[in-house]
Amino acid sequence: MKAQPDTRPGSPVARYYRANDPKWHWLETREAPEVSEFLEAANQQQAQWFAPLTPLAETLYESHLARRELAITSLETPLDHFTFWSETGAEDDYPRWWRYPNGQPNLRECFFDVQARAADEAFYDMGDMALSPDEQWLAWTEDTQGDERYTLWIKSLPNGEPLALISDIGAGLCWAEDQTAASATLFFTRFDDTQRPDSLWRVSLPFEAPDQHAAPTLVFREEDPEFWLGIGKTRSREWLLIESGSKDTSEIHVLPAHQPAARTLCIQPRQPGVEYSIDHRPGAFYRLHNQTSAHFQLDYLDEAALGNPESQWQPLIAPREDVTLEGIDAFSWGLVIAERDHTQAQVTLRRWELNHQHQRSLDEYLVLPEQPCSQLLEDAAHFDTRVLRLREESFTQPPSWFALDLATGERTLLKRAPVYGSLTPEQLVSRRLWATSQDGEQVPVSVVMRADLAHQPLPTLLYGYGAYGEALDPWFSISRLELLERGAAFAVAHVRGGGERGEPWYLQGKMAHKENSFHDFLAARDALVESGISHPQRIAAYGASAGGLLVGTCVNRAPEAFCAALLDVPFLDVLRTMQNPDLPLTTAEYSEWGNPETPEVAERIRGYSPMDNITAQSYPALWIEGSWFDTRVSYWEPAKYYAQVTQHQQGDAPVLLHTDMSSGHGGASGRFKAWRDTARQDAFILWALGLAAASSGSAG
Repeated sequence: MKAQPDTRPGSPVARYYRANDPKWHWLETREAPEVSEFLEAANQQQAQWFAPLTPLAETLYESHLARRELAITSLETPLDHFTFWSETGAEDDYPRWWRYPNGQPNLRECFFDVQARAADEAFYDMGDMALSPDEQWLAWTEDTQGDERYTLWIKSLPNGEPLALISDIGAGLCWAEDQTAASATLFFTRFDDTQRPDSLWRVSLPFEAPDQHAAPTLVFREEDPEFWLGIGKTRSREWLLIESGSKDTSEIHVLPAHQPAARTLCIQPRQPGVEYSIDHRPGAFYRLHNQTSAHFQLDYLDEAALGNPESQWQPLIAPREDVTLEGIDAFSWGLVIAERDHTQAQVTLRRWELNHQHQRSLDEYLVLPEQPCSQLLEDAAHFDTRVLRLREESFTQPPSWFALDLATGERTLLKRAPVYGSLTPEQLVSRRLWATSQDGEQVPVSVVMRADLAHQPLPTLLYGYGAYGEALDPWFSISRLELLERGAAFAVAHVRGGGERGEPWYLQGKMAHKENSFHDFLAARDALVESGISHPQRIAAYGASAGGLLVGTCVNRAPEAFCAALLDVPFLDVLRTMQNPDLPLTTAEYSEWGNPETPEVAERIRGYSPMDNITAQSYPALWIEGSWFDTRVSYWEPAKYYAQVTQHQQGDAPVLLHTDMSSGHGGASGRFKAWRDTARQDAFILWALGLAAASSGSAG
């Protein structure tokens, strides 16, 4: 059936429809005044529809605040000279940073007030903060628009005047280790015309007058449009890492951190499809790579052999079929290795003690408190520390931080995020079930709900992502408690394209195998019903960014499977976006989706791209979010999807668009505005699940 303009009174789609542009491509002309007029009209339509739910959204917001700790003090982190921490006031969006000389807590001083810096900005995002090696200078990057273009600032600590030095750069910063009393070297990245960080620069900052610094010096330029540059430093503080990578290929160059003007050395030249990461201990480099296996293996190289083309890496850990090696952290005494168990879709940490001959004197796994659970190694400031700081959380338990003493094995609880209100973590239950996808693959599905309601089918919010190898490991959410207390279940479909079951799981959901992601998500939905967990007519889907592609495709194909869908800054116009290499990110995405210059690839993408598969049918209720300054998913993708689905809608369910005109891809920058946005989304979800009527009272 041919799409027709929406004729409902007051509809923005009816008012702005152009018969000669049925795909609404005119919305891509940002500077045209009718574009912002259309978006504002859609915002007004959404606000009018939402008006009856406004009291519920306010209740959810206030209850959310009542559940969480608003005044937050971070853990203290001792560095070489000072101990640092942050404090966020109960009414503040952003933190204040504090320090005291090690061992002298009575000399505490506030050296950086982020709340004050953001006070007059409609949008504020700090990209990175970096302390100079002597801890007397602070460099940071700020974005005050939402387009992810940052300005470099610097100040002397504690009370120096902030100076803006360089604009239109990337977020990341890294100091070299060449600091003297007079100057130090700082590294940063710059963009090309598609906002790809393609070049690395260094600047020597004279501390007497840093605003009088010489012009930055180009260190490295990445010519391949599919590769991005980043800068880092080994924990040993001996080497700077220049990391160039596409979605499936890596190349790392190193610089002596104390000689930042020296010649760069390549760890291993890039090979298509080969990814690797490195870390360093004095005397050796360690390389985690997939050159011989998708499950990765760990090798080492004597430091003296670096740069010798005849040098040979020696194996330390061979690949295994049931485990993917995900990361390594080097310390003076050995390594901490992150392994992902394919069967359990779970990460475990493994501690290796090594001597100078790389022989193991100790090999043990760190204990997990429950499964599934996320256990992360927090950044350790000191290379020789024997006390590790761990962060643990699950779908039912809030984040907790522990100190693990490697000498005694003692675990000390440092902090646990408090949870207030009438629903406690102990009243929740988490389950893992397995869905059978179209090809017989078993897909893990995680569910959390109230324990007292677990015996009956529940209205359910099903979340998915399924791209870039990102793993949706268990995480706790205060805002999710609002849904759970009101009788909803929350489920996560760990579909292929993500990394939950290792690198092969990712590879089976990208490029020519992308269809697996959609089959997996719909199979997860059906498994929730068949297991008796979810009510078949009361399942809503949620997807953000690339997860919006996942959900948008599934809604096109099986609209009857969901009562509603929430699409947050969704990637929906895949084919048209990938056909435009001038857009930010497009060329870097070829290895994820394919280059549509090849006809077979274009046809494959066209087969699932949500914008190219909108048909005349009864769509479920749709809540679509976009952001005006979004450089990752342009505002016009959700806007065009909204317009076309509205034209094709054969049912009575609402199709709503809201565009945040003051933010970027990450949404609101302040935490209170972000929580209000979440409360509005949750009010829509509760309405769609049939739970809004029972939610008039506060749950806090």
